[in-house]
Amino acid sequence: MLEHSQTAMSAPSGAPHEWHDIDWWRTQRNVRTMQIRIAKACREGNWRKVKALQRMLTRSYSARYLAVRRVTENQGKRTAGVDRVLWDTPEAKWNAAIGLKRHGYKPQPLRRVFIPKSNGKERPLGIPTMRDRAMQALHLLALAPIAETTGDPNSYGFRIERSTADAMGQLFVCLSKRLSARWVLEADIQGCFDHINHEWLITNVPTDKVILRKWLKAGVVHKGQLQATDAGTPQGGIISPTLANMALDGLETQLKQHLGVTRAKKLKVNVVRYADDFVITGDSKEILEEVRSWVEQFLAVRGLQLSPEKTRITHIDDGFDFLGWNFRQYSGKLLITPSKKNAKAFYSKVKEVISANKAATQEDLIRQLNPILRGWAFYHQPVVAKKAYSRMDYQIFQALWRWAKRRHPNKGLEWIRRKYFQPTEDRNWVFRTTLLNEAGGKEEIRLYTLEATPIERHRKISGDYNPFDPAMEEMGEKLRMSRMLGKMKYRKQVARLFQSQKGLCSLCKNPITRETGWHDHHIIYRSQGGGDSLNNRVLLHPICHLQLHARGLTVNKPTPTSGV
Repeated sequence: MLEHSQTAMSAPSGAPHEWHDIDWWRTQRNVRTMQIRIAKACREGNWRKVKALQRMLTRSYSARYLAVRRVTENQGKRTAGVDRVLWDTPEAKWNAAIGLKRHGYKPQPLRRVFIPKSNGKERPLGIPTMRDRAMQALHLLALAPIAETTGDPNSYGFRIERSTADAMGQLFVCLSKRLSARWVLEADIQGCFDHINHEWLITNVPTDKVILRKWLKAGVVHKGQLQATDAGTPQGGIISPTLANMALDGLETQLKQHLGVTRAKKLKVNVVRYADDFVITGDSKEILEEVRSWVEQFLAVRGLQLSPEKTRITHIDDGFDFLGWNFRQYSGKLLITPSKKNAKAFYSKVKEVISANKAATQEDLIRQLNPILRGWAFYHQPVVAKKAYSRMDYQIFQALWRWAKRRHPNKGLEWIRRKYFQPTEDRNWVFRTTLLNEAGGKEEIRLYTLEATPIERHRKISGDYNPFDPAMEEMGEKLRMSRMLGKMKYRKQVARLFQSQKGLCSLCKNPITRETGWHDHHIIYRSQGGGDSLNNRVLLHPICHLQLHARGLTVNKPTPTSGV
């Protein structure tokens, strides 16, 4: 307690004195105001002012609070680094935020872990300590406005409100017309994160050079041995995707400058990139050979090279795979469908779940499978996927039929069908079961049907969208609302609450986003007689939900509106 009170005294007067005292609305406003100023100075080319504003932001308490909040709320919050330390209490988070300073900072080595890739190989990840992650998150707050302002228009990976569907939409624009480009350079960078030249990053990325060098040279610990890091930025670090993006920014703009803007347009040269995977269109194979030579030189300066196995020039009539989709023209019409490789990997994942749950109840198996099925179905929802959905439904049905027969080797097929596969109004064989709920009524649990997913065309984000430009704030708000509602489409009541609250947390009034997540809070607790009606529920940020309970706060009932 003594240590906690001493660290609390180092905060400025009038500031909060513990984690749950933080005013998150004011904190977000302070950081966003500074980020907008950084983006404005960047657009004006005033790099001296950019540097001064970045220094102010990274030294502010508001930015420190947000940095610690990010690393203690994301998916890696329970994954420790080499020091095995986690910040899982309000006191630990508060002390971490107050102690997050540049002076005397020395990052610890990364903890090396490996995760399997779809091709059977393993992808190396470097896990920083919580303190190093928080420092990265802190400096990313100051770097993100620059990355978004200077980024290529058609770069869609690891950027705010941009997605794989946007990259797909841009390729549709480039390839779907009668006079569109006919040839495509499919490119993949060999070990992008592992080979980026450190000196290039330190020289060209506008962030604290001393801190950046320390991160890049921190080393990794694998099997108890410390290994030096002479190149690359570790996958697993919060700032790494932005560093990799900034290393590749200029691929689109500089290529068009090299060719000449008018000539590039005439030759139908367009670049669409998602992280380190990119596609370049062109009017002929010869022009793409020229482009490939230029790209290799562009990458060589950054210590990178194209993968010989995955880089090829393809005619659109033969088709190519990108981001899990197959793009191909049939008799002059472009069709985008789920790729065979993606479908095969998805089916293997479903089969693994079924095989691992041979003794599980039907209810448990359905609850494990449904999020996987919905995720795959919604990913392919903007493309021509009905045939792929139908084929996959049949394959999954066969796997479940084998699962059911294995459980009852002495029962007849008709008995097994009646027990596990029941007819509905629109289908005869539906993998479902009926249970009694807490109120004593019957509740049906059924497997999600892929074929029932409606095809909905994706509205592509504008290439010049900048989330830190006040002139585009209204566009950004509409984007956030529509994409969050798209994420909630299978949770209709949550979507209604989100709409009624205009996408804002009921406690701090800040936006609810994919990064923040949400908590469905009952105003009057169910243990005290509160019901599940929408009038007794609000959406809160998870951190605001904890703050509400810690400080005994209350939230007002949402005003009922028509349609809610």
